[in-house]
Amino acid sequence: MYYHKQLLTVLLFSCMLIKATAQKQEQPPPGLDAYIQKTLATFEVPGAAVGIVHNGKTILAKGYGIKKLGSKDPVDEHTLFCIASNSKAFTATALAILEEEGKLKWDDPVIDHLPWFRMSDTYVTSHLTVRDLLVHHSGLSAYAGDMLLFPPSTFSRKEIVEKIRLLPLQHDFRTTYAYDNILYLAAGELIAAVSGMSWEEFVRVRILDKAGMKETLSRFSLMKASANVSASHSRNNKEVKIVEGFFEQGIGDAANPAGGIASNAGDMCRWMITQLDSGRTPEKTVLFKPTTTEQLWKIIRPMPITKNIPELKAAQMDFYGYALGFRSYNYGRYKVVGHGGALDGFVSQVAMVPELGLGVVVLTNQESTGAYWSVIYHILDHYMKNPAYDWTAAYRKQLDSSLVRQERKLQENTVQPIAGAISPLPVKQYAGKYKDPYYGDVTISENTGKLTMVFEQLPQLVADLQYFQYNSFIARFRNADLKGDAYINFSISEKGNITGVTMKSIHPNSSLYLEDVKLVPAVPEIK
Repeated sequence: MYYHKQLLTVLLFSCMLIKATAQKQEQPPPGLDAYIQKTLATFEVPGAAVGIVHNGKTILAKGYGIKKLGSKDPVDEHTLFCIASNSKAFTATALAILEEEGKLKWDDPVIDHLPWFRMSDTYVTSHLTVRDLLVHHSGLSAYAGDMLLFPPSTFSRKEIVEKIRLLPLQHDFRTTYAYDNILYLAAGELIAAVSGMSWEEFVRVRILDKAGMKETLSRFSLMKASANVSASHSRNNKEVKIVEGFFEQGIGDAANPAGGIASNAGDMCRWMITQLDSGRTPEKTVLFKPTTTEQLWKIIRPMPITKNIPELKAAQMDFYGYALGFRSYNYGRYKVVGHGGALDGFVSQVAMVPELGLGVVVLTNQESTGAYWSVIYHILDHYMKNPAYDWTAAYRKQLDSSLVRQERKLQENTVQPIAGAISPLPVKQYAGKYKDPYYGDVTISENTGKLTMVFEQLPQLVADLQYFQYNSFIARFRNADLKGDAYINFSISEKGNITGVTMKSIHPNSSLYLEDVKLVPAVPEIK
């Protein structure tokens, strides 16, 4: 009897020790709250949400700071943020589920499922595969066609995808990494065609509901009405300000497959657990097979590696590449899988270390990549047992250098006008109807000697034109958050008629790709 009591005591003590050890391992890095608060202050980020998962458990899901400048409403683990391009991993996962079900293959030509789909090159049209839609090597230039997506246009998703045929290819097919959003819209249309469900419905029913991501939205349009949602903020004229009207200008539902999901720290932890556990949700429901994880994380398109400043040498990558909706790179000896997202005042980053069963997500409401990397590397260092490092100071130095470069570039782009310059044509002759085959109709109207420019299919793009010099005006967009001010140049024939209009952005961080705009009069010149 005495022996059995001793044995029972030893077993109880051992269980208590194991439990205490497990609890200790499940604590976030010591002093993390203070570190995050310091980082947010350093980068002038009003609020953030941070999640950590380790070995299949949520270690941290917490909010920091405030949702909106001027308020005291705190961010919590349920506060929704736009995760922007982190949505791409959900689109890739949706395709992977359909591939498992035999409804498509990664190497299927897109036109097998979307017969109406066209690129500007017939060879690329016939050879572009489902996999090619996701890896940014189609030959399109970087961010091609984005001005129909951000801010939103009045075109439907299908109408935008049909316009891809109008976008010229700048690179040879499958040779060059050039990030695009628009082919993810094509992926969304493909999902709808194959599954019989809209992209939004498929992601909600087949991914979010099964993963227990109950608060995550697959429609950007639902974000505005949510009770617990963050505002967005950006740096404009060196000052961090609220992006007014973000929910009207940020993104339309047409662009959801590329960047329309809204989520929070708690739900994103569930997403990372599912990805790290080869498709098994926290409740062990199978969302997809382990072989699918290999497909999603396998690098298809190598990406350029930039050389870090000396202060960020520890984060220098040795490899970097794009997989299916994810990026893969190294931090030291460890492989990291993740993605970032950025959209008009929201930036986010997911970083998962499969070897450690570790995942970190940072969602912020200000455009500061340095803030989220400072937090992520600090957390990774703890779990990798790396020496402590002041990432916040290092990334702040990088930001300061970047701001100096931006200011210098802005000065270079700002041309001093000729004193006393006079318009070669009467102002009213610049008014009229114009069109761009991709961006749609543009109206320039005249009222009491002043011109206004309106992109009819892009409601946020309204600008007042001020005469500059020669045949040029400056377009001052009424929505200052777009940083869209641009030179607008009119081509005039020998008869004195307008034959074309081009634009050039002044601000180096403009949200618009105005250089792509090529307007011609809706009523051509009579010869």
